[in-house]
Amino acid sequence: MGIHVIKMPDIGEGIAEVELAAWHVKVGDVVSEDQILADVMTDKATVEIPSPVVGKVLALGGAVGEVMAVGGELIRIEVEGAGNLKEGASAAKPAAAANAAGTAVGPDMANVSGGAAPADIPKTMGVEPAQAETKKAPASPAAASAATAKPAPKSASGAVRNTSAARPDGERALASPAVRQRAWDLGIDIQFVHGTGPAGRVTYDDIDAFLAGKNAQPTGADTRYAVRADEEEVPVIGLRRKIAQKMQEAKRRIPHFTYVEEIDVTELESLRAQLNAKWGKERGKLTVLPLLVRAVVIALRDFPQINARYDDEAGVVTRYGAVHCGIATQTSTGLMVPVVRNAESRDPWGNAAEIARLADAARTGKAGRDELSGSTITITSLGALGGIVSTPVINHPEVGIVGVNRMVERPVVRDGAIVIRKMMNLSSSFDHRVVDGADAAEFIQSIRALLEHPALLFVE
Repeated sequence: MGIHVIKMPDIGEGIAEVELAAWHVKVGDVVSEDQILADVMTDKATVEIPSPVVGKVLALGGAVGEVMAVGGELIRIEVEGAGNLKEGASAAKPAAAANAAGTAVGPDMANVSGGAAPADIPKTMGVEPAQAETKKAPASPAAASAATAKPAPKSASGAVRNTSAARPDGERALASPAVRQRAWDLGIDIQFVHGTGPAGRVTYDDIDAFLAGKNAQPTGADTRYAVRADEEEVPVIGLRRKIAQKMQEAKRRIPHFTYVEEIDVTELESLRAQLNAKWGKERGKLTVLPLLVRAVVIALRDFPQINARYDDEAGVVTRYGAVHCGIATQTSTGLMVPVVRNAESRDPWGNAAEIARLADAARTGKAGRDELSGSTITITSLGALGGIVSTPVINHPEVGIVGVNRMVERPVVRDGAIVIRKMMNLSSSFDHRVVDGADAAEFIQSIRALLEHPALLFVE
């Protein structure tokens, strides 16, 4: 038997590191050739890493959310034959990865030959000293009684327990200053908290258990106004981390300004209904979005400075003749921006079909890097959730984004009469370093004219 080490592959485009987004295997699993082992995420897409061999997983090279260098060790697999790990090579490996529950599962590489993983690896990194002391197990019962900083082992349920008797009346509760402070902050008299640590020491878990018991409601009681003290820490990893980084970069680098205009889309909606009635079965249904894409394409002809990307480090604005329109798409894992390439070369039905295809690819995780990069301007829409006005964040390094708000019927004045019209706002943001306010306003007014007189979208 040998060991086959799979390293993080070079995904291309000069990428030096990737984020480990998910594991599809765990230590001890038998994997087949071409079976997906893990998902890794670049700045542009999620990539699946398959297994080139058949064998048994010995160790995972990283935890979910960890950023790994290209060429670094991803996974070790026990295989028939010699494998690709030379005998005598260093047994060191990256930290073991987390399993689905987030606890470490990979064995230390010193134990790889035995194939056994530790039953439980305490998590003390990043914990306060007073809190960390409740996580360590004593070497022996004697050591536990001599060193109060070491609590008893965990029970099968995972809670720290001790079989020592409750302290007698009048005896001072044993607890670290940090635990006492937490009890004080919560309004709990620590003297009445039963300690489960060594020698009856009160731990954080005991405080939480006391609080839960104090706030417990009888069966059938009204819990609408029950006090809650629960907390949840959610790691920002994967796509959510990428979104956070992109948003932070955009807001830090780009001086945004937002321009909002209302548009009467009554005629647009009437034309759309007629087109769908006549061509819907043959060409597919049109929504407002592909018609807006067409309006943006036409308007950009007079405002090329908005169909651009700004490299602020090099001090260069690149204007594009092609309109690669990003469509902000909400998925179950977060916001993605698939790109309708060369939107200027498609009619509304062609853009509608491409938008639908890209949205499905993004939501099912099948969108490729080339489909998620290279946009020159972005459109964002929340449909019925669009609200009255919004301040969309520019998709850096672009210089403009057009936001669609909710369409509503409301009374407006037309030719001195009050009539009911379908109205919709466009909330658009621009990079003020590149786009002047007057140019941005004229650009949106051009889009408004096209949407309010939709025949202009087809007759040029």
